[in-house]
Amino acid sequence: MTAVESRPAGVASTPSPGGHRPFGARVKAFVALTKPRIIELLLITTVPVMFLAEQGVPDLWLVLATCLGGYLSAGGANALNMYIDRDIDALMDRTSQRPLVTGMVSPRECLVFGISLAVISTLWFGLLVNWLSAALSLGALLFYVVVYTMILKRRTAQNIVWGGIAGCLPVLIGWSSVTDSMSWAAVILFLVIFFWTPPHYWPLSMKVKDDYARVGVPMLPVVKGNKAVARQIVAYSWVMVAVSLLLQPLGYTGWFYTIVAAVTGGWWLWEAHGLQARAKAEVTGAKLKEMRLFHWSITYVSLLFVAVAVDPFIRF
Repeated sequence: MTAVESRPAGVASTPSPGGHRPFGARVKAFVALTKPRIIELLLITTVPVMFLAEQGVPDLWLVLATCLGGYLSAGGANALNMYIDRDIDALMDRTSQRPLVTGMVSPRECLVFGISLAVISTLWFGLLVNWLSAALSLGALLFYVVVYTMILKRRTAQNIVWGGIAGCLPVLIGWSSVTDSMSWAAVILFLVIFFWTPPHYWPLSMKVKDDYARVGVPMLPVVKGNKAVARQIVAYSWVMVAVSLLLQPLGYTGWFYTIVAAVTGGWWLWEAHGLQARAKAEVTGAKLKEMRLFHWSITYVSLLFVAVAVDPFIRF
């Protein structure tokens, strides 16, 4: 996910206008526009759902087509996000080396690149997977770019709650790519990611809240104290774990997934309550250890969705 850097805010190695921009560095810059580390997490939630929908191994060409289409779509959304946020990216420490800030890619190039990926990915899904997946993919892109980046991000502390819907849609895309339909199993996993996103991202926001405050982005830790943020993290965490356990009683998974969901969810709740206890004690700085939950959240969702993929093979 997003790396936190220690460089003074706004310091960037910007090439002079018209300066030399090596081809290799330019290629890396265009790849960076797609935010590949974030896309890895999206694919972790897409592919296992395909195994669950198939109740076995899905067609490998379909998996490849879905992954590539998902990468192109999410990459286009991320590039357009960087185009829109280039003003604040230049002022925030953790984003001051993004390609538009350093000048390795021009705003016009970024805009054309993002729109091109959006068009190509939609046609790719429609022609090689199915049009339901194409519609969901385009919907996720538009939701992230328009609803989250352009409307919510700079206006409300609930930005990541509702904006996070875009990150939930790959679950539905994974299911629809196999079945060309929807299912309650896909909806439940969609809701798992929906309730996972805020307590995943808020600890990182707590760590870099000065960055967000500097540019006027009202992330929850900027407008509320650590106690209030930790309380909401715990509330969302309990709902997330409860929702994750619905698959088994509804008959979509068996004992393996349920055990993994219960154990990993229990550990998550332990970490969330630990963060809340430290926040209540008014612990600050490194001793708050907010990034422990952030890092565990990535491990949690990875293990949970691996269990989604494995479960169909060992049910009895």
